[in-house]
Amino acid sequence: MAEKVRVTEAKAQLSALMARVGYGGERFVIERRGRPLAALVGVEDLARLEGEKGDASSRPLGALALVGAWGEAEEKDLDAVLEEIYTGRERDTGRPVDLEA
Repeated sequence: MAEKVRVTEAKAQLSALMARVGYGGERFVIERRGRPLAALVGVEDLARLEGEKGDASSRPLGALALVGAWGEAEEKDLDAVLEEIYTGRERDTGRPVDLEA
């Protein structure tokens, strides 16, 4: 079972958490405001998870995967996404910032 870690703790101890994941096989769920945000898992776990969704070896990883995703998007889809982002920014009136998270 994965151990829960707050974002601030994960930021402060990232190197130690990575060592525990990489060498100890531990898993961590990183939470913000008590809600799961991300998971820190070893590369073996990641390969297994990606393998469940299809052949991971045939897909690019990391930044290459992002480049591929942009390449597959049609220009009109990208324009719509960008327009939605800019519209949202214009409507945004700000929000309170929680310095504890």
